[in-house]
Amino acid sequence: MKPENKIINILKKNLERGLTITELVKISKLTRSAIRTILARLEGAGEVSIRKVGIAKVYSLKRRKK
Repeated sequence: MKPENKIINILKKNLERGLTITELVKISKLTRSAIRTILARLEGAGEVSIRKVGIAKVYSLKRRKK
């Protein structure tokens, strides 16, 4: 499975709450820099939303309009 698909699947399972980069590192076993690169790519494509909670950024998949 491609790392990008792995991150998308993890975020799908956590739609309500979202995840921080640290949580994604623990779950996916990918490096922090790889996850940051993937999230930047997904953000640019408009697939990921970011919300700040304190100093942390919480990432979640954007819901698709039906």
